[in-house]
Amino acid sequence: MIGGHGYHYQTQVATKEPTWVRYVLIVVAVGFMFVMLVIPLLAVFYEALKSGWQLYLASLTESEALHAIKLTLITAFIVVPINAVIGVAVAWLLTRFEFKGKQIVTTLLDIPFSVSPVVAGLMFVVLLGQNSWLGGWLQYFGVQVIFALPGIVIATMFVTFPFVVREIMPLMQSQGASEEQAALTLGASGWQMFYRITLPNIKWALLYGMILTNARAMGEFGAVSVVSGHIRGQTNTMPLLVEIAYNEYNFTAAFALSSLLASLALITLLLQQFLSYQQRKKQLAM
Repeated sequence: MIGGHGYHYQTQVATKEPTWVRYVLIVVAVGFMFVMLVIPLLAVFYEALKSGWQLYLASLTESEALHAIKLTLITAFIVVPINAVIGVAVAWLLTRFEFKGKQIVTTLLDIPFSVSPVVAGLMFVVLLGQNSWLGGWLQYFGVQVIFALPGIVIATMFVTFPFVVREIMPLMQSQGASEEQAALTLGASGWQMFYRITLPNIKWALLYGMILTNARAMGEFGAVSVVSGHIRGQTNTMPLLVEIAYNEYNFTAAFALSSLLASLALITLLLQQFLSYQQRKKQLAM
């Protein structure tokens, strides 16, 4: 903040650039995003709809496609709330407590970002497959993990786990614990403090992290591809069915499912922008 006003890059003499530099940067940035993002997205919708709405809808309502859509939504429905709860707990731990190994735990959060999803899927196959000790024990009790819904959920949870934590932690660190300590001093219990102080303060970041988790859960391919076994009509999610349809030259079905995934991504983007707007409005009102 300078003189009670926000810092504006172009208004400062030391950082002010010529007008032509600004326009060149705008053209380069917008042009790159248009070529790399907008045109491919429009191409997907064009290929999906070029054969007509009737064939498009028929591709989405075919039994195998409906099962893939259902499986994708069920997976996201399970993964998002679990990762939200665990994400809040981990963020609370790392921002409110000091303990030995804290830096190691913080570093471990980035493993799903650094490890290939395919490798993650293989890890769970080795750990929970029928030939493993744990997988064989679960199989003995009639619980199949790999090549079934539980394996898909576990693999998806692994690749989406960091999103909620990474959204909440910076906010909790910047806010500090003064309000929470004041609530405890005034006689609030731990749960009262959480529901009345902590949760309202992090709600927008939490929702933002949940939206990102949902988007990644529905679009995950690598880890799910390994643990699902590609059993047609049983363990294929939408991304997996897109690959199968494309490899079988069923381009209409492949692009129809791709357009549905793209539409869900656009809805996610709109929700993200709405939450960002609400958060900015709240900050301005304070």
